Amino acid sequence: MAALAAARACLGSGPAKNGFIVALSGLVRNLSSAAQPAHAGETKNFQDALLYAKRLPAKLFIDGKWQDAVSGRTIAVVDPRTEETVIEVAEGDAADVDKAVKAARKAFDSGPWPRMTAKERGRLLYKLADAMEAAAEELAVLETLDNGKPISYSRAADVPLSIDHFRYYAGWADKIHGKTIPVDGPYLAYTLHEPIGVVGQIIPWNFPLLMAAWKLGPALAAGNTVVLKPAEQTPMTALRLAQLAQEAGIPDGVINIVTGLGPTAGGAVATHKGIDKTAFTGSTEVGRIVARAAAEQLKPCTLELGGKSPIIVCPDVDVDRAVADAHMALFFNHGQCCAAGSRVFVHEAVYDAFVAKSTEAAAKRKVGDPFGHVDQGPQVDSEQFAKVMSYIDSGKRDGARLMVGGKRAGARGYYIEPTVFADVHDHMQIAREEIFGPVQSIMKWRTMDEVIARANDTNYGLAAGVFSNDINAVNTLTRALRSGTVWVNCYNLYDGAVPFGGYKESGIGREKGEYALSNYTQVKAVYVPLENPAWR
Repeated sequence: MAALAAARACLGSGPAKNGFIVALSGLVRNLSSAAQPAHAGETKNFQDALLYAKRLPAKLFIDGKWQDAVSGRTIAVVDPRTEETVIEVAEGDAADVDKAVKAARKAFDSGPWPRMTAKERGRLLYKLADAMEAAAEELAVLETLDNGKPISYSRAADVPLSIDHFRYYAGWADKIHGKTIPVDGPYLAYTLHEPIGVVGQIIPWNFPLLMAAWKLGPALAAGNTVVLKPAEQTPMTALRLAQLAQEAGIPDGVINIVTGLGPTAGGAVATHKGIDKTAFTGSTEVGRIVARAAAEQLKPCTLELGGKSPIIVCPDVDVDRAVADAHMALFFNHGQCCAAGSRVFVHEAVYDAFVAKSTEAAAKRKVGDPFGHVDQGPQVDSEQFAKVMSYIDSGKRDGARLMVGGKRAGARGYYIEPTVFADVHDHMQIAREEIFGPVQSIMKWRTMDEVIARANDTNYGLAAGVFSNDINAVNTLTRALRSGTVWVNCYNLYDGAVPFGGYKESGIGREKGEYALSNYTQVKAVYVPLENPAWR
C-alpha cells in the first residue's frame, strides 16, 4: 500500500532497518545529547501547530453542527512538552452523548448514508482521504502537539497510514455482500450483510488519528453512523477530521465527535441504549467496564486492549540486528504502544552481548522536544508519567539490574529517560504488568519448551516477536505463541489489509482488513419460494 511503502522508505531498509524497527529520526545519536529535553518552542513546526490548534472549534460536532456542551464546561488540552494548556475543548457528558446518538439514529434511519449506493459511499470515503492528504502537514503537527510523539513519526507513519486506512475501506464499500446458498426444496436462499446501525466508538491517546481511522473506516464503509469519543488528552486531530469529513461531503449525523472525560462521556457511550454496537481501544481495565455495559444490553462489542508482548531472541541471530529490532519494538512511540515488545527473552548464548548492545542503544537515544530532531518526546500526561516512573521504581525494588536510564529527563515536561532492565524475572511487576512507557525488560532463556511456557504465562496475548534464522524454530514458535500477531525478524508492521487483535485479555474481535467488516455488519438470511424452477 502506498502510505505503508512511503513510511518504510522513510525508515530505511537493510539488515538493521525493517519497517517501523528503526526510529524515524535515527537510532544512533551523540551520547552527550541523549535524554536532554531542548524546548524549541519558537520553531516553525510548533508555531504552525499552535496556529492550527487555535483555529479548531472548541465545540462538539453533532449532526453536522458545532455546538457547546450542554453543561457549558470545557476541559484543558495540555502540551506534554511544557505541561501548559494549549487550548480548551468542550467537555461533553451524558446529555451531549444522547444528542449525538439521536443525530446518528436519525442519519441511519432516515438519512442518505445507508441508502446511497455502496459505490457512492466509497467515493465519499476516498474524498475524505484526499482531504486528509491535502491537510497532511496540519494533521501531523497537531498530532505531535497533542500527543508528544516526534514530528517525524507523525509525518511518516501516523498521518499517511490513517489516510491509507480510509482508502482501503473506501475500496471495500461496494464489495460487502452475502452469498447465495443451495437448499433443499424449491427455494432461493441468500444472505444480506447489513449495517448494524448506530455505533459508539471510544479511542485512546497513543495514536489518536490512526485509531480514529481504524474505527471509522470499516464502520462507515459498511453503512453505519458513528458517535466517536476521542481521548480527553488528545482530541485535536479528531476535531479536524470532523471538519474534513464535512468538507468531503459526508452527510450530517453520520460522524459525531463528542470530546469529554472517560468516566462521563466515555461511560455514556458505553451504556447508551440507543447505540447498537460499541468498539473500544484502550486499557484492559476499562475494557472490562465497556464489555460489562455491552453485556447488560446484549449488544455486540469489540475490544482492542492491552498487551505484555514477548520477543524471543534465538541463539542463531545477528545480534546487532536483533538489538535494533527489539529496541524499536519497545521504544517506538515512547513505549506507548499496546503491542510493545516489553518482555525480551534472550537465549543465554547471546544474552550478555544483547544486554550490552541494548544498553548502548538506549543510552544513545535522543530525548527532547518532539518538534526537533529527536527519537523520543514526552509521555502523554502527568498520570502516565507517574505510572511509568512507579514501574521503574518497582523494577529497582524487585532486584532487576538497571542498565541505563530510570530517571526523569529534564525539569519540565513529561520526559523519561530510555530505560533498560536486565536480569528480569517472570514474577517481577515489570515483567507481568503493562507499563506503556520506555522501559525494556530483558530476560534469559535456555530451552525452547521453557521459553514458550514463559512467553505464554501472561493474561495478555496481543502480539509477539520471533528473531531467528532457523526455519524450524520460527515455525515452532509462531504456532506455539498465544498471540494475535507474531512478527518474525521484524516488528511493528501494521498494514491496513492485515487483521490486528488479541487473545485472552488483549481483546475481542479484530481491527483492520476484511475481518473488521464483520464487526460492523449483521447477517440476514432470506428464503424466497421458486415457482417451477428450471434448476435447483
